[in-house]
Amino acid sequence: MSLELAGKAGTENRGVIAAGRALGDNEASLVAAAKKGNAQAFEKLVEQYEGRIFRLAQNIMQNREDAEDVSQEAFVQAFQHLDKFQGDSRFSTWLTRIAINQALMKLRKKRRVKEFSLDEPTDEDLPVPVELMDWGPTPEQRYSQREMRKILSDAIAELRPMFRAVFQLRDIEDFSTEETAEALGLSIPAVKARAVRARLQLREALDRHFRRGGMPRSAEAEVKRGAMVQ
Repeated sequence: MSLELAGKAGTENRGVIAAGRALGDNEASLVAAAKKGNAQAFEKLVEQYEGRIFRLAQNIMQNREDAEDVSQEAFVQAFQHLDKFQGDSRFSTWLTRIAINQALMKLRKKRRVKEFSLDEPTDEDLPVPVELMDWGPTPEQRYSQREMRKILSDAIAELRPMFRAVFQLRDIEDFSTEETAEALGLSIPAVKARAVRARLQLREALDRHFRRGGMPRSAEAEVKRGAMVQ
């Protein structure tokens, strides 16, 4: 390579690096740059959302190895089909839907059970109880934080995959109802109904666990948060 060509190549590389730094963490700018072939921009998007996508996959799959596979495949699919992202929603919402689809497809292959569909009945007419069982007071010191996380994790694992996905987005990732509906391809009433179902089933599972000993206040507050929200 001649000195002149090497100089041009070096200038171009420095330009790409400088452009990548200038992008910052703005999602729209990163997506636009990634669509033009800026690999650093897509890497920044991965860095921004890999934690969220892994938590979502882990919650649905209940297995770290499977969650890692789902997360990786979601980013691969997003990269390969980036030209199809029109910007009608946030990139993070689009990416979340890809990850959920990957997780549900993997569950279908692993368990060989009935298909988990994003379009299953909405339960929109589900009656919501006015009052839920009171587990009663008990000393918070009874359970360490690690034990409490394990108990909650086991209770969440009892939820159906789609309910887990709704609970993960609404109650853990703090997605709005509208964002959750968009990510899952559901109507807003369907999201509200499934969120209620998930919270109630979670409380019932925890109640079975603590029926004999009472419920730690910290756990009750965690699950009770928004339980009656529609």
